[in-house]
Amino acid sequence: MRSRFSSIFGMQQFGLIIIIVALGIVMSVFAGSHVDRVSGHMVNNFLNPSTLIQIATDTSFFAIMAVGMTMVIISAGIDLSVGSIYAMSAVLMSLVLQKMTGAPAVEQVLVGILLSCGIGLFSGLLNGIMVCRLGVHPFIITLGTMWVFRGVAFVTTKAMSILVPESLTHFAKANLGLRRDLFPVPMVIMLIVTVVGALFLRYTTWGRRIFAVGGNIEAAKYSGLNINRILTSVYLIAGLCASIAAFVGTSFYGSSSSGDAQGYELYVIASAVVGGASLNGGKGSATGAMLGALLIVMIRQAIRTLNLDQNYEWIIIGFAIVISVVLDRWNSTRAQRRLVHGRQ
Repeated sequence: MRSRFSSIFGMQQFGLIIIIVALGIVMSVFAGSHVDRVSGHMVNNFLNPSTLIQIATDTSFFAIMAVGMTMVIISAGIDLSVGSIYAMSAVLMSLVLQKMTGAPAVEQVLVGILLSCGIGLFSGLLNGIMVCRLGVHPFIITLGTMWVFRGVAFVTTKAMSILVPESLTHFAKANLGLRRDLFPVPMVIMLIVTVVGALFLRYTTWGRRIFAVGGNIEAAKYSGLNINRILTSVYLIAGLCASIAAFVGTSFYGSSSSGDAQGYELYVIASAVVGGASLNGGKGSATGAMLGALLIVMIRQAIRTLNLDQNYEWIIIGFAIVISVVLDRWNSTRAQRRLVHGRQ
């Protein structure tokens, strides 16, 4: 029993869960109440089904992308292009689906998923090949492709919004047996992506290789690992996750534009870092990425719910990133000191 409790309290994400719960309690206490328009009962402004599902929905777009970003960061890389991959996947998918008017709803949804994911995978492959073959830091490569992908989205749409078929919106806004105003599909997809990402990193050989490359690339080379293939794979996964988020977001809101997901890369990197991923590589988790995204969205929600000045949002999130990086550095230093003392 003692070992079980110690493993729980020793979890990397335990502190993050405590902060999220504490923030939820604060919002529940100070948020006030209103009359629910569906039930007609007085409900807490924060602790009610509509707000909680909306927070989960807002979290899902960041969290899905953060799972892929975490794998890139674990490999000691970075991907600034995920927001632009989101936009390009969304608008190209929407343009193709506009030509499928009259096609069966299931066919439209399947084509949308496959097309969006295909574009994301191709974009991630380009990033991975250039990072590995050109020998240029991924920050520079993905900064360039960020503008390229965003430019492709802008040119193809001429800055116009593109509507998607209603079949996609019906899919993304299915209530799955809940109240008619609750739409849990984005949350369900987020949980599926998180679970798959967590299992991949923890229990597969390829996942362990990603940690090995990020932890010590020289040792990984001498172990006979194919570094280029492993690095390319993480950018492929990041592109795939961005395109999944693009499909879910575009379907949920019913349209896409070249300006979609502008600035998302900052929120996604912040989610991964706050969730425990180390920018030095070799450390991170899919679960932490989801919790990091949830915390950031809850901070944004707290500012609105508590009627605070929204200009403080950037300041608070910035402090959260700095504190997370400092704590990660502190924990790494302590671990190194323990290792040194243990050898002595």
